Amino acid sequence: MAARVPTLSAAVVPVLVGSGTAVALDRPVHLGAFGAALIASLLIQIGSHLANVLYDVRRGADTEERMGPVRVTHAGLLSPEQVARGMLICFGLAVAVGMYLVWLRGWPILLIGLSAIACGVLYTAGPWPLAYHGLGDVFTFIYFGFVAVVGTHYLHAGALDGLAFAAALPVGMLVTAILTVNNLRDIPTDRETGKRTLAVRLGDRGTRVQYALLVAGAFLISPALYWSYTAGPSVWLPWLTLIFAARLIRTVLGGASGPDLNPVLKDTGRLHLLFGLLFAAGLGWS
Repeated sequence: MAARVPTLSAAVVPVLVGSGTAVALDRPVHLGAFGAALIASLLIQIGSHLANVLYDVRRGADTEERMGPVRVTHAGLLSPEQVARGMLICFGLAVAVGMYLVWLRGWPILLIGLSAIACGVLYTAGPWPLAYHGLGDVFTFIYFGFVAVVGTHYLHAGALDGLAFAAALPVGMLVTAILTVNNLRDIPTDRETGKRTLAVRLGDRGTRVQYALLVAGAFLISPALYWSYTAGPSVWLPWLTLIFAARLIRTVLGGASGPDLNPVLKDTGRLHLLFGLLFAAGLGWS
């Protein structure tokens, strides 16, 4: 429950897509790097979730009015001390696995890993938590989009290529859409507790439009890759999920709110995973 399993696609998809761009450009694929990157990415995301649970409770952001999935500390299932230990274990294991990647590709990987952990903690911790000042969406887009996809590509190729940067766009858009619908649901309680997320700043209608633009925008990348990078027609594979995406957009723009957005949150995570699997496969076959 604390790891938020339905959203863990955010850690898996960038590694798959970054590997797909390496295959698309005939770069060597390093299976050891792929496995280590996948494990480290999952550990960092789970550690970040635990950090968010821990520091949201300490700041009083989890109240009885919360409409999202159960928070383990607020429900008394885990103590803050247990959550803190779990967070440290996850981040510690991520560093241990990451040292292999640092040995493989050098200091840039160390910088990526440590900064990702720092942002995971500072998302809700510290004197100026990112989520409380409307920057959560920005850092989610950057780290689960560009940094994760391009970083994985670099692990394989040992170089930076434009295709990896372009492929990171839809990945970042859809993972940010997961956060957007989560924050849309929590606007009333976040506003009351002083958590000034981007959703609180944009308001209900603006956040719904943001979600629609992020999801729809992800589908426009395939044509761009097809025409700009002469990729094969297989990069259109993610469009097989278009009907699923359209239904989610219709639900959000239609005014679903409160607990009714919880299924949308899970389904957006599923969309991100399905889109990512098809996108990675399409890149690999192009």
